[in-house]
Amino acid sequence: MKNTYQILGMTCQNCKNTVLKYLESVPDVKEVTINLEEKEATVFSNKKIEIKEFQNILSEKYNITFKKEKAIFSSGKDELNKPSKLKQLKPLFLILFYITVSCVLLNYKSWNTKEVMLDFMGLFFVVFSFFKMLDLKGFVTSFKMYDPLAKKAHIYGKIYPFLETILGLFFLMRFQVDVAIITTILILGITTIGVTKTLLKKREIQCACLGTALKLPMTQATLIENTIMIFMAFAMLLF
Repeated sequence: MKNTYQILGMTCQNCKNTVLKYLESVPDVKEVTINLEEKEATVFSNKKIEIKEFQNILSEKYNITFKKEKAIFSSGKDELNKPSKLKQLKPLFLILFYITVSCVLLNYKSWNTKEVMLDFMGLFFVVFSFFKMLDLKGFVTSFKMYDPLAKKAHIYGKIYPFLETILGLFFLMRFQVDVAIITTILILGITTIGVTKTLLKKREIQCACLGTALKLPMTQATLIENTIMIFMAFAMLLF
């Protein structure tokens, strides 16, 4: 079940992390996402949980009230009012478009497919890591919702944006390219496994690929984005 609650008393990122920790500790709770701006918590659970159970585990600072409840599979008017996937993913497509155009312009005078791919992968990592660093704590919370390694190792989520920056610079500077390629295959391979599981379970969670600055839904486009990068990394090994 997917239930949404209004939680008053959350004023900062530390509050958000505290509430997230408490709610996730309640039996039968599978996943929790929190929107600090809207003061909302969305809880995925195996069964309906009484609101007093949540209130009992939260400190007196926080007041939780029931907002809405619906099945993960929505239909009817709710589906009609939802923006299309294409519209939701417009920021992602625009960024990929600009990265692609930049790579073409950098290499059109002396075209070399390998150089274009290196530039694309470098710009991809640098740009995407920038958006993640705008709200590092928020990114970690969103990322661990679907990345298998981030779920088990909190520190991995914290260093991931910096790892992307380093990989981006390695590709752009043509430094230790083989190491960067293998690392790319490993980290994006792990993330792709988590993305695939999330899509198969049809859960509506936020994609952390562009951090929390742009609220992107987890969709097939996210899977395609990772697959393209993994494909390019494997292709680079063959050059």
